[in-house]
Amino acid sequence: MTDAATGENTGNARPLTVVIADDQTLVRRGFRLILKAAGIDVVAEAADGEQAVAATGEHQPDVVLMDIRMPKVDGIEATRRIITAGPPSADGRPRIIILTTFDLDEYVYAALTAGASGFLLKDVTPEHLVAAIQLVRTGDSLLAPSITRRLVERFAATRTEAQARPAVTASPASPAPGMPGRAGTAGRDLSALTPRELEVLGLVARGMSNTEIAASLVLSEATVKTHVARILTKLDLRDRVQAVVLAYETGLISPAAEQ
Repeated sequence: MTDAATGENTGNARPLTVVIADDQTLVRRGFRLILKAAGIDVVAEAADGEQAVAATGEHQPDVVLMDIRMPKVDGIEATRRIITAGPPSADGRPRIIILTTFDLDEYVYAALTAGASGFLLKDVTPEHLVAAIQLVRTGDSLLAPSITRRLVERFAATRTEAQARPAVTASPASPAPGMPGRAGTAGRDLSALTPRELEVLGLVARGMSNTEIAASLVLSEATVKTHVARILTKLDLRDRVQAVVLAYETGLISPAAEQ
């Protein structure tokens, strides 16, 4: 049984591979040294979003560390291009971890809806950085549900306020800061879910773990995991992060209701 906390890389013939995308050379070099010491192979570095997309397409890494604010193409658009580009590799599309300077960066929500699997602050400890990369490589989401909920609540509320204001002319290809690009959740139909799956999705969006959901619904944890897996499959979502975003996007959960 795989345990992400133990590194998950153990037992795999191929080493865990990473692309680092950041416009600051010192940040890239520092992360490279940390990952190399942990036995993680940094296959490429990128100084902007265009380079990140190209390097990811060439090397098909397990994980991309993606800065948000970069020249030419920013991390949000680069994430969107990577997620939507071509057929996935044998191990699935690369998992993308967003790098941000500030907790709840105004662009993080947009990056999550574009397909990122989570985010890290740039002052992350070496141990946490390595553990985070190992975690998302297994297919899990990096964000704890409570952090995801706090993030989504803030920017869902921001979006609601923006929609209440008079309309202004804007390019649909360039969402306002904090406003999500719709690539991550567009077209999902919650009617595909059973009543029980809708209930589970609502609890996931409220920041509950599988254990907490199991206790709340008087189910086994294995049954909850099955429901979550079916929700992700039916809605074509990669992970719990996207599921939480979708719950707010569709109005299944509202920020006001959670306060």
